Amino acid sequence: MFGFLKKKLGEVISKFSEKVKEEPKAVAEIKEPEKPKLEAAKPAAAEAKAEAKKEAPVAAVQEKEKAEERVQLAAPAAKAEARKEEIKPQAADYEQPKKKGLFEKITGTITEAVTTAKISEEKFEQMFSDMEMTLLENNAAVEVIGKIKADLKQALVDKPLPRGKIEEAIRKTLRGSIEGLFASGYDFKGSIKKLAAEKKPYKVMFVGINGSGKTTTIAKMTKMLQDEKLKVVIAAADTFRAAAIHQLQEHADKLGVKLIKHDYGADPAAVAFDAIKYAEAHGIDIVLIDTAGRLHSNVNLVDEMKKIARVAKPDMKVFVGESITGNDCVEQARSFNEAIGIDGIILSKADIDEKGGAAISVSYITQKPILFLGTGQGYGDLEQFNADAIVEQLGL
Repeated sequence: MFGFLKKKLGEVISKFSEKVKEEPKAVAEIKEPEKPKLEAAKPAAAEAKAEAKKEAPVAAVQEKEKAEERVQLAAPAAKAEARKEEIKPQAADYEQPKKKGLFEKITGTITEAVTTAKISEEKFEQMFSDMEMTLLENNAAVEVIGKIKADLKQALVDKPLPRGKIEEAIRKTLRGSIEGLFASGYDFKGSIKKLAAEKKPYKVMFVGINGSGKTTTIAKMTKMLQDEKLKVVIAAADTFRAAAIHQLQEHADKLGVKLIKHDYGADPAAVAFDAIKYAEAHGIDIVLIDTAGRLHSNVNLVDEMKKIARVAKPDMKVFVGESITGNDCVEQARSFNEAIGIDGIILSKADIDEKGGAAISVSYITQKPILFLGTGQGYGDLEQFNADAIVEQLGL
């Protein structure tokens, strides 16, 4: 599941991180250290001699012996002063121990520059184009790509990144971003007994286009509810296709449940109404209502679906879409949500979906939770949705 998207994401993340590593290594400009000003004391004897020479008048050469005698007398005092000057820098260093030494400052700057990198906003835009193309190829919605881009930009641009952990930082941010795409999960299986006890019968209406897997999903849901020791009745409210009624009847017979049906072309809302009345009369816990597969763009059929919802007053409206149809599935879910207000989503054929665009987009677009994934044709092939498992399958 989602193998193609996993492979492509892995490639683009590696490419992204390699581009960052190729950036100039210096995070901050490394400046040549200024040469320390050496204020070593001049030799006291030389000072004294120079001073003596300055002060000695040219005309007083005859007093040379006396001048040299004065220099010799001044030398011990000058040496003492020189020693004081040499001690002063050491005393200053002792008074300010918190200041870093020159070597420490240089190595600290170089270490930071060599071991970290920063991505400019301009460079990020260039590098993200590869990831954007990958997400588009795998049917991710434009809004989802925008969210992922914003999250990565906030986490990576102008932030110091350890060079050895750039790919790890990208994966961690991308994982968090994708986890944020899913609306808060709803534990349908864990809650259904309580819901059915509080409001019997609990009514679930299924919507979606033809071929999306509604009928098979209803059969799987029936088996799951039976395993929870709940009684189920099915309403064959898809009266636009005789084949749909026949298909549901076969499933109902295999599972040993009652199917409420009318003739082909009958009022779908009337079928749903009769199924609810039957459940009330026979102590049935759950009513599952099938509806005709209709294009979300067909106004008349959408109005008919709205009528079923008004009459049946379902407690939950579930959209069933084919995971493999990608953006089409997302747009269908958006339109059904706008028309009747769906409460949850089931993605069929998820086991053969190598791209995963619908799985990471549909919940974010509708702000509704994904309840289950259809993972095969058997009655037990209905897997409760787990966002963490999806992220793991994407290799993040």
